[in-house]
Amino acid sequence: MYSCNEPGFFQYDAEAIEYLMSKDKKLARVIETVGSIRRPMDGDVFTSVVKSIVGQQISTSALKTVLGRLTEKTGDPITPEAVGALSIDDLQGCGMTFRKAGYIKSFANAVLSGEFDIGELEGMDDEAAIKALTSLRGVGRWTAEMILIFSMNRMNVFAFDDVGIHRGIRMVYHHRVVSRELFEKYRRRFTPYCTVASLYFWQISHMDVPGYDHDYASKH
Repeated sequence: MYSCNEPGFFQYDAEAIEYLMSKDKKLARVIETVGSIRRPMDGDVFTSVVKSIVGQQISTSALKTVLGRLTEKTGDPITPEAVGALSIDDLQGCGMTFRKAGYIKSFANAVLSGEFDIGELEGMDDEAAIKALTSLRGVGRWTAEMILIFSMNRMNVFAFDDVGIHRGIRMVYHHRVVSRELFEKYRRRFTPYCTVASLYFWQISHMDVPGYDHDYASKH
């Protein structure tokens, strides 16, 4: 049965796959077509938040360039101490906006002062962790959900604001629109493995999986 337990990638086991396949025949066909998914993780929570803030509204290549310049100043991984030692001007010099530099500096200072305790996130349930992360300047709900998935390996995150998940659902179930009510129906069906289902929706949303090449979205 399909699974992924490699370090550095989102980890899920055969039990998750068996559960999803037993709950949904159409998703089961997607899983059989795609096979195992190896989705890279983002690293620790601090680095993931920094990457998320830097990456807002810029291309992947631009993000890579800015992060490269930042890690030249901070070392890799990016730490609160290293960021705390930089000025706003130093951060801007890496190619990010003044606002993003301020968000990142504020986050580092909050961690260093103990105002924000990253270690406490691990013991929180998903909603509590999302609430804590969205208390940070520059971190919205979708960003927090991606941090839960790609930094904390949480198994049951289903991001309503993610366009790729919506496209994947439309493609599998031939929906023209995925309303909140419909989305919540799928959340209930896939719980406690919504994240694993999301991996498959993301995969087919690229439209390069045989048999899944049409988005049924309404044209209006």
